[in-house]
Amino acid sequence: MPITIRPVSAQDADDFVSAANRSRRLHHPWATAPCDEATFTRYLARFDNLNHFGFVVVLKGTGELVGAINLTNVVYGVFRSGYLSYFAFTGYEGRGHMKRGLSLVVQYAFRKLRLHRLEANIQPGNLSSIALVRSCGFSKEGYSPAYLKIGGRWRDHERWALVRVRTNPA
Repeated sequence: MPITIRPVSAQDADDFVSAANRSRRLHHPWATAPCDEATFTRYLARFDNLNHFGFVVVLKGTGELVGAINLTNVVYGVFRSGYLSYFAFTGYEGRGHMKRGLSLVVQYAFRKLRLHRLEANIQPGNLSSIALVRSCGFSKEGYSPAYLKIGGRWRDHERWALVRVRTNPA
């Protein structure tokens, strides 16, 4: 079934929270998705559609939520970069839906926002997430010890990045 992305909205609250609750086992220990209305409201408030963007990945035919992809900390000017985070929802993992969704977010970032670089920081044991970025053309750039505090612990991360290649006019 075809996939699309769209900005996450307040109308997604019930379906998003329900999907996140069903997906706790899938996300643990890699991520924590908003699992109640108050947390979802705070999550949604982060997205100003200037420097922080939140997308849901949806099945075109049914509108079912497949997952979420966040593009955050976007810096313009000479840097033109942003950070990606994402999670699939249980029942949709391993089907290629998130690959298509991530590809669409990458296109949005490079074409519409005219970014030059995207980075995803992934815990070394999160093999599914590493496979996803690798399949979308990201390259491993390095290793950051105690990079992000997740689940109450500072966790090591690998830095994966995708750079938009352009030829410079002579």
